[in-house]
Amino acid sequence: MEASEGASLAEIELVYRRRLAEFRRVAAAIVGSREAGRDAVQEGFAIAVRKRKTFRGEGPLEAWLWRVVVNTARGQLRKRTETPTAYTAATSNGTPEDDSDAYVRAALALMPERQRLVLFLRYYADLDYRTIADALDIAPGTVGVTLSTARERLRGLLQEIPQ
Repeated sequence: MEASEGASLAEIELVYRRRLAEFRRVAAAIVGSREAGRDAVQEGFAIAVRKRKTFRGEGPLEAWLWRVVVNTARGQLRKRTETPTAYTAATSNGTPEDDSDAYVRAALALMPERQRLVLFLRYYADLDYRTIADALDIAPGTVGVTLSTARERLRGLLQEIPQ
């Protein structure tokens, strides 16, 4: 694909079909609910389809789509009036969450946004450092440092929880 041609609908659809579950998981983590996460993904892909000609091909299409969806979810979060709990949709089998899930959500809510996003993209979407860097518009080395710092901070926050 030439850099000036943008992305085709078929290419966008391929990524959508292949990675929908991961996009939904990450968006739900950002906005705080499964339903809002689904909405963010749908809106994000609608935006990507409308703006597909602006894709310059300087990085992978999937990373560009991640950036669109993450930014859409972040925008929806800013519009919400209530304070979200970071990631309420951890279980996909419909079982009620236990207290440890609430502790993890509370700890994630205390972390800086970039640390949360890097954690979500790495562990909920299984993205590599390069794709995370492209999606968040940061350097790959920054991803590694942020991920390491985020894991350390999350570990510390979870150790502070009374047992």
